[in-house]
Amino acid sequence: MVERVVVFTRYPEPGLTKTRLIPMLGREGAAELQRRMTEHTLSRVRSLARIRAVSIEVRYVGGDRMKMRDWLGSDLTFRRQRGANLGSRMAGAFRNAFKDGAKRVVIIGTDCPAVTTRLLAEALDSLCKHELVVGPALDGGYYLIGLRRVIPDLFRSVKWGTTEVLEETMRRAARSGVTATTLPTEGDVDCPEDLYRWDERKLGESEDGQL
Repeated sequence: MVERVVVFTRYPEPGLTKTRLIPMLGREGAAELQRRMTEHTLSRVRSLARIRAVSIEVRYVGGDRMKMRDWLGSDLTFRRQRGANLGSRMAGAFRNAFKDGAKRVVIIGTDCPAVTTRLLAEALDSLCKHELVVGPALDGGYYLIGLRRVIPDLFRSVKWGTTEVLEETMRRAARSGVTATTLPTEGDVDCPEDLYRWDERKLGESEDGQL
């Protein structure tokens, strides 16, 4: 398949995931939120795969392949995240996808509830005209990045987790002559003050009209 969506996530082991939410939700509650948000994101990706030829890959931390398959299903490809930092892990995922024959590849996390099937389709469609598509996050990072080819400079020596990630990425793209476009800005769920973005009832309602 020429299009691929790669989902970066973590196995929901209590105490090791969503740690900034543990003071409010507890270890089990934070892990449960991680589980539900991952399943929510994959439901949107699977909806996309029902209307266009898209391969789905899950890149995970924690657990193992059997645990991930038991949790999320045997219809997905699972690969462990490898690399010293987020940049090297994303660059590796892109390299593998293009080596497998993909032409347009999008990477997303599971922290942005606003990601819909329509938004994912828009990202992939954007790659028909641009080499880079980015979904800006309110915290200065990004919730989605898509490429038509590996561009190593976008991932090398970036200060991940800071408010300057998006700005630095776009600056590097412009410096390299990379054609780029952006999606709507959305918010992640990382801290207690972000929890209002996670409302399963409203998210379920929005999913009905996402296409």
